[in-house]
Amino acid sequence: MILTLGTASAAPHSRFMALKNVTDRLLAAVGLIILMPLLALLCLVIKMTSRGPVFFQQERVGQNGRPFNILKLRTMVQNAESATGPVWAQDNDPRVTTFGRLLRLSHLDEIPQLINVLAGNMSLVGPRPERPVFVEQFKRQIPDYADRLKVKPGITGLAQVYHSYDSTLRDVRKKLAYDLLYIKKMCMMTDIIIIFLTVRCLTGRGAK
Repeated sequence: MILTLGTASAAPHSRFMALKNVTDRLLAAVGLIILMPLLALLCLVIKMTSRGPVFFQQERVGQNGRPFNILKLRTMVQNAESATGPVWAQDNDPRVTTFGRLLRLSHLDEIPQLINVLAGNMSLVGPRPERPVFVEQFKRQIPDYADRLKVKPGITGLAQVYHSYDSTLRDVRKKLAYDLLYIKKMCMMTDIIIIFLTVRCLTGRGAK
């Protein structure tokens, strides 16, 4: 399926991008309304089980290199990087709280990013936004890495349904290949397929 998604094009069509922006915001608004009771419950459990704020904000690099603050439910202990500085996320991360581990496994910590979509910083589907320090590092080490910044970053993407967390530079290169393939072939049907694959992963069928 991956090699036949959508139809190849040199760059996303402006009319499609306008439709994508409207659709993203509409679906994000509906999603937030539907998920609000669940979000409130998750916030309560986070507050009861660990010290610190309920929400976690972190600077990420968006479309055309513009920085923005991504919003998530907090899954780590407070001030998790105070001693280490910026490090890659990893499986079995000791900084993750017990409930935070459940949130990550279910990806429910990503729900607040619907607010980023409403604000226009993110799309439902697109390359995942990376932190500035890593973007600069990868731009030096990997040719064409900056090309993934031509479109809005997404809550989910082609790289996310076919690959797990980055742990090496080789992983970053593999995910970049998926991101560039998505940008080349992006259309509404491509987005629908990726959302379907994401739901399938989250419900256990094909999940990593």
